[in-house]
Amino acid sequence: MPDHPPTSAPAPDADRDAAVQRLLASVGNPALERLAQLASRLLAAPSSQVSLLPHVPAAAGTTDDGSVAGSTGARTILQDQVCSVTARLGEPLVVTDARDDARLRDLAVVADGQVRAYLGVPLVGKDGHVVGALCVYDDHVRSWSTDDVLVLTDLAASAVAELELSALAVEYEADRMRWQLAVTAGEVGSFDWDLVTGSLAWDDELHAIFGIPRGEFGGTIEAFSAAVHPDDRARVSEALQAAIDGVTQYTAEYRVLHPGGAVRWVKAKGMALPGPDGTAVRVLGAAYDTTTEREADARISRVLETMQTAFFLLDDDWRFSYVNAEAERVLGRTRGEMLGGVIWELFPLSVGSAFEEHYRGAAESGVARSFEAYYPPPLDGWYEVRAHPGPDGLSVYFHDITDRRRLEEQRAAALADADAATARLALLTTVGDDLTATLDTEYAVGRLARHVVRHFGSWALVTLWDEDEQLRDIAGYHADPARRQAVARYAQLRLGSLSPQSFLHRALRSGEPVVIPGATAAVVPLLEGEARDVFAGLAPRTGYALPMRARGRTVGAITLFLDDGHPDLGEDDLSLLVQVADRAGLALDNARLYEGQRRMAETLQRALLSAPAQPDDLEVAVRYVPAARAAQVGGDWYDAFLQPSGSTVVVIGDVMGHDRHAAAVMSQVRTLLRGIAATGGGTPAEVLRSLDAALDTLRVDAMATAVVGRLEQTPEERDAGVTRFRWTNAGHLPPLLVAPDGTVRELRAGRPELVLGVTPGSDRTDAEVEVPRGSTVVLYTDGLVERRGTHLQDGIDALAELVAGLVPEARARATGSATLDAGYLADAVLERGVAGEAPDDDIALLVVHLGLQGERAEPGA
Repeated sequence: MPDHPPTSAPAPDADRDAAVQRLLASVGNPALERLAQLASRLLAAPSSQVSLLPHVPAAAGTTDDGSVAGSTGARTILQDQVCSVTARLGEPLVVTDARDDARLRDLAVVADGQVRAYLGVPLVGKDGHVVGALCVYDDHVRSWSTDDVLVLTDLAASAVAELELSALAVEYEADRMRWQLAVTAGEVGSFDWDLVTGSLAWDDELHAIFGIPRGEFGGTIEAFSAAVHPDDRARVSEALQAAIDGVTQYTAEYRVLHPGGAVRWVKAKGMALPGPDGTAVRVLGAAYDTTTEREADARISRVLETMQTAFFLLDDDWRFSYVNAEAERVLGRTRGEMLGGVIWELFPLSVGSAFEEHYRGAAESGVARSFEAYYPPPLDGWYEVRAHPGPDGLSVYFHDITDRRRLEEQRAAALADADAATARLALLTTVGDDLTATLDTEYAVGRLARHVVRHFGSWALVTLWDEDEQLRDIAGYHADPARRQAVARYAQLRLGSLSPQSFLHRALRSGEPVVIPGATAAVVPLLEGEARDVFAGLAPRTGYALPMRARGRTVGAITLFLDDGHPDLGEDDLSLLVQVADRAGLALDNARLYEGQRRMAETLQRALLSAPAQPDDLEVAVRYVPAARAAQVGGDWYDAFLQPSGSTVVVIGDVMGHDRHAAAVMSQVRTLLRGIAATGGGTPAEVLRSLDAALDTLRVDAMATAVVGRLEQTPEERDAGVTRFRWTNAGHLPPLLVAPDGTVRELRAGRPELVLGVTPGSDRTDAEVEVPRGSTVVLYTDGLVERRGTHLQDGIDALAELVAGLVPEARARATGSATLDAGYLADAVLERGVAGEAPDDDIALLVVHLGLQGERAEPGA
C-alpha cells in the first residue's frame, strides 16, 4: 500500500492521524490475525488481511522478511496496494477477476498472479473517517455473493468498534500500555515456590505482570491467591494441589486483580519437583499475560454471537467445541447439551447423509465444502452449509433455507400447473387450427388422431357419420410406427364386424364417454373374423370411446386405446380429451354446414349463368369459383353470345357486393346487356351507353364494372386469317391477349371510363386491336388477382406471367382447328392461381381461343 492515502481520498488531518495511531497502539498482531482468520473461515477464502491507514506497513506490523501479521495465507506488503483502493472508494470492493478490473489490473500483485478474486470493505470510524480495510482474496477467479459482502461488512463493523474501544483503553489505562510493550518485547515472568519453607519468589517481569511492586508483595502463596480473581481462586488452587500431589505439571489460566482495579488474564505453566522421598518440595514455573489473546477471542466470540449466520466448531474428535446463539436456535439444542458432545451421537440422522460426506471430505482434504442438504425431523429443514477446515478443527457456517426451498417447490409446482394448463390450451388450439384451416374433413380428422395419440395414449381411431348417415372409420394412428399398418387394417374391418352392443355404439347412442377397462378381453368377443385377430394382436389394456357432438347431435367418435406401460387417464386428462372431442365435433359440423351452404350458393350462382355460345371457329371456356365464405353468392358474371351480324360478343362483369341482392342485380344487368347487344347490334361502347340509360330508366340500383368485347371479321379479313377485337371497358380489369407465339399483353386503351350505374349518358369509347388466328383472349374478375396486402397491378402481372407459362401445356393439348386448349388453360389458371384454396372473393373467368379457319386449318380439322 502507498505510504500516503490516494489523492481522491479525504485529506488526512492531525485528528485522524492521532486517532489511527491510538488504534494501532491498541491492537496487537494476535487480534488482527484472529479477525483475518475469522474472515477466511466465514468466506472460505485462502487469504485475508486487515490494513490500517495512513502507513500500512507500520500499521500492520511488518516483520523483517516483509510478511504482515494480521493476515492469513501467503501475503506481501505489496498486496496492501489493493486495500488502498478499497479505502479510497469508501465502500465495498467486489472483484471476480482483478485482471478485468481497471482499478486493479495494473497493480504488481495482480500482474504476478498473487491476487485474482478480491473482496474488501472499508473500516470506518465513528467520525466518518476511513481508517483501513478488511479484505479477503484468492489467487483464483471467484464470484462473491451478496451474503459474502454482508458477512465481511458485519466483521468490519465489529472490528472498528473493538479498535475504538481499545483506543479508549490506551488513553485511560497506563498499565495496559506497559503490558502491551512488555508483550511486544516477549517478556515472560518466572516464579519459584518452596513448599518446605512456603516462600514464593517472583522475578521483576512477573511483578510487572501482576502489577505488584516488589516491596509490596508478601512472598507467600496466600499473597498470590489474594491477587487472583475470587472467581478463579478455587480452580487455580485445585490445579496447583493436583500438580503437587502427582508431582507433575501445572497449567492454569486465570484472572488477576491489579492494585489499581485492572483485571488481567495470566497463563501459567510449571512443574512440581520431588524431594528425596519422592514427594513434591518445590514448584517452578513461568507466567505471561494473555489478556490480548483473551480479548481477541472475546471479540471474535462477540462477532460470532451477533452474527445472523449459525456457527459451530468441531474438534478433531468431532466434538462440539463452540456453538453460537444462532446455532442453538436453528439446531434446537442448548450449548450445554452440545458442547463436548460428538456430532454423530447428538445428530444421528446426519450419519450416512450429505452432512457426514461433506464434513469428513472437508476435514480429510483440507478444502472447504459448500452444499445444501435436508435434515429429517425433528429439525425437518433444508440448510445451506459451508464447512471450512482449519487448525482449530472444522468450522461450520449454515443457514436455514427451509422457507426458500418450500417457496421454490411451490413455484415449481405452480410452473408445472401452468405448463400443464398451457399444454392443454396448446392442444385445444392446435386441434382447432387443424380443423378450421382446411375444408377437407377427412384430412383434418386424420391429424386429429395423431394429436390424440401424442397427448393421451397408444393408438386411436376416429369415426364419422357420413352424408348417408353411415359410420366410417376415417382415420387411425399408432404411436409405434411398426404397428400403424395393423391399426389401418383394423380401421378397414372394425365397423363391418363390430357388434351393435359395442362400446363405440354405446358412446354414439348415449352421447357420453365410455371407459373400457381390460379392453382386449372386453372387445374381442364383440368382433368377428379377421378384425378379431387384428385387435387381439394389438392387445390394448384400456380403451375410451368419446362421442364428438355438436349442436345437440353426435357427428362421430374418437376411440382411444392404451397399451401396457401407459397409465390410465386421470380426471384432468379425460376432461381435456372430452373437450378435444367436443371441439372437433363442432369444427366438423361447421365444415359440413359450410360445404352444404357453399354448394347451395354455387348452384344458385351457376343457375344465373347460361352456357356460352360456341361458334365453329372459336373455343370459349367459362369458369366460376364461389368465394370461401359459405352462402355468399356474388355479382361476378360472364357471357358469350352472337349478334345478328354473326359477330361474337364476350362479356365479363362484376356487380358490387357479395350477397343475394348482388346476385339478383347481376342477373338483371346481365339480361339487359344481353338483350341490348343481341337486338341492337351496336358496338361495345354503344351497348354500354344503352345499358347505362336502361339502368337509370328502370331504376335498377346497381353499380358494376364490365368489359364488353366483340370479335369481328370481314370476308377479306377471313381470307387473310385476321380478326379484329373491339372492346370497351367500364372500370374493369384489362383483358389479356395471348398472341400465337405465346406472348401475353394487357389490352388497355385511352383513359379509364366510369363504372356502370353512376351517370346516365357517360361517355363510352371503343378500342380495337387486330388479332391473328391462333390468338387467345382472357377475361377475368378481381377475385383471381386481388390479394390482401398486395398491389392490384402486381396481381395482374402475376396472372399474365402464369398464363404465358401455361400456354405450351395448353397448346400440347389442342385438337382439331384449335391451336390451344381453352378449357385446359382456364382450369390450370384457376388451379395454380388460387393455390388450391377457396378464394376470399368469387371468380369469373372467360377464355376465348381463335382457332384456324378454312384452308388454314391443320389437316384433320
